[in-house]
Amino acid sequence: IMFHSTLALSLLLIAVSSNLAMAIKKEKRVPQTLSRGWGDEITWVQTYEEGLYQAKKSNKPLMVIHHLEDCQYCQALKKAFAENEEVQEMAQNNFVMLNLMHETTDKNLSPDGQYVPRIMFVDPSLTVRADITGRYSNRLYTYEPQDIPFLIENMKKALRLIQTEL
Repeated sequence: IMFHSTLALSLLLIAVSSNLAMAIKKEKRVPQTLSRGWGDEITWVQTYEEGLYQAKKSNKPLMVIHHLEDCQYCQALKKAFAENEEVQEMAQNNFVMLNLMHETTDKNLSPDGQYVPRIMFVDPSLTVRADITGRYSNRLYTYEPQDIPFLIENMKKALRLIQTEL
């Protein structure tokens, strides 16, 4: 009888732990280390170099978001960016996406200084688009949460430029 109950208990434990493992696996569906909260459905590249390679290969513009964890402006923009369906959809389908918490060695990505948040576009010919800017003359590539419609226009502009120029 002792053996019997041990076996039953073992089987019960196995059943419980495999159900737990399944629940944990379901929960961790998308290992979102690269999104950092900017959009979990978006496929993010890990490095600027990888972004350039993917942009050239896929003929899609690369969107580079510079941000820092402890920057309240970045956090506010990130929230607006992640909650906007049009931004998320375009980012998923039409862009190679990269968000960076450090500066790149490419000086073209900081034409007017290194500040955050900063969003820049690089076209598939690997040209940094210094002509796609935000609304502020003192920080050309910054956006605020209320500027999301303007960012959407700039995303569309980046896509149009590819069609007309390349």
